Amino acid sequence: MSLLQAQQLKVSYGGINAVKSVDFHISKGELVALIGANGAGKTSTLKALCGMIKAKGNIFYGGADITNQPSCKLVNLGIVLVPEGRGIFSRLSIEENLHMGAYSRHKRREIRADFIKMYDLFPRLAKRRKQLAGTLSGGEQQMLAIARALMSRPRLLLLDEPSMGLAPLMVNKIFTTIKAVSAEGVTILLVEQNAKLALEISHRGYVMESGTIMLSDSAQNLLNSTQVKQAYLGE
Repeated sequence: MSLLQAQQLKVSYGGINAVKSVDFHISKGELVALIGANGAGKTSTLKALCGMIKAKGNIFYGGADITNQPSCKLVNLGIVLVPEGRGIFSRLSIEENLHMGAYSRHKRREIRADFIKMYDLFPRLAKRRKQLAGTLSGGEQQMLAIARALMSRPRLLLLDEPSMGLAPLMVNKIFTTIKAVSAEGVTILLVEQNAKLALEISHRGYVMESGTIMLSDSAQNLLNSTQVKQAYLGE
């Protein structure tokens, strides 16, 4: 059974149809990549899934219809977004940002244990825990955004362009971390323009173009696809 399933999902902005009746699913424990060019509708899809914008069609999560439920309710159900641009609280410290990620939780012992876990996962954050988040590098801010999301113990983690604006070395570190988080059983939907890196760490993939799903297959088959190579891998 799928953890998440979208059926005939549509998102419009006035007269512009950003997402045009797409269908896809994510099974529990999967890491699924959603790739495509800028403006393909990937971010709009994520925002619809986490209740940030209104959508038509149906979104099922754990078998229940969650279409157009408010974001605050979806967070409590375990759906968490790391937005494009990171969205960290720049005037709060690293530690305070992580506390914000756990705002809906109440078991202090478990929260303390997750702080230790986040600092083990991101040693660079541990060294700077009292530092204001706005003074971090772009890569460190991305680490913090992911760590803050993980503090809520998500069942479904939505990642929107985590490599954007980062140096190649930092991109590799971020993707290594995403793979490690997936290996611990967190279900992930990864939206990413760097198609090659995204598919290399994913189980399956969807290719989005002009608001529609053009291809879907195993990540390896998509990497080997002549169509994907020419359009997205620069080969």
